[in-house]
Amino acid sequence: MKLYFSPLACSMATRIALYEAGIDAEYVEVDPRAKRTLKDDGDYLRVNPLGLVPVLEEGDGRLLKENMAVLQRVARLEGGKLLAARGETEQAELQQWLSFISTELHKGVFSLLFDRKAAPEVKAYALSKAESRLDYLASYVEGREFLLSEFSVADAYLVTVLNWFAATPVDLGRWPALKVYLANLRQRPAVARALDEERVLYGHYLRKYGELTPQMAQVLGVS
Repeated sequence: MKLYFSPLACSMATRIALYEAGIDAEYVEVDPRAKRTLKDDGDYLRVNPLGLVPVLEEGDGRLLKENMAVLQRVARLEGGKLLAARGETEQAELQQWLSFISTELHKGVFSLLFDRKAAPEVKAYALSKAESRLDYLASYVEGREFLLSEFSVADAYLVTVLNWFAATPVDLGRWPALKVYLANLRQRPAVARALDEERVLYGHYLRKYGELTPQMAQVLGVS
């Protein structure tokens, strides 16, 4: 099994899930600008013509694309820990949270904030949308350890996305419940391992393009 990823991108959720499930995989880093695989300078567009991560390559060579699909595949891999819902009702809740994270936070906020071509007013609009989404999310996780009854791929996705707020003017400290939820998940071994590894790789990526500022190095905890 092989995971094509870019450091600290949404593909980190799948790395967390693989670690949590105890599934061995090969991790192939993709330069999101050059669309090349770092190990062999391969053309990533031959893997995914859209140039997006993650892509999960299984042992038979099949390629699975799109973050929500990849996460749900990993959640039920044979021989791994179950990271999906067990019953029909909770399965619907899992779909609800994956959809919320994907549409309301990932695409609705961060795709615009991190778009180099987006105008300042577009980014301001995206930030304005974040507040109501975080209000809603904080009210739900108040007093909860996970989004479902147990750790699932939805938590892996959410912790990945919430970490992106460190690169924005939004202070998650305004939502104590979110701050507690995020802090607790960061202590989880699979999450901590993935974060530590990908922060270093992201630092290398920024340095490659001359963009590793002292402030960003401090945020990432790299030198």
